[in-house]
Amino acid sequence: MRMPNKYVGSTMEVIYMNRAGELSQRLIYVRSLADGIVHALCLRTGEPRTFLVSNILAWQKPKSG
Repeated sequence: MRMPNKYVGSTMEVIYMNRAGELSQRLIYVRSLADGIVHALCLRTGEPRTFLVSNILAWQKPKSG
């Protein structure tokens, strides 16, 4: 699976598996995408995060509600 560049500058919900095999669901703001790495801001913690695209199991635009 490959995250398209069109999501740069967007808020996304992702399900991510870390190197230890633990799953997390995050709401992120995608800052950049290069060489299989997503640079983002976690909107829950306010912390910058990096994600391997290969470890992102699912992504979608958040549902407005």
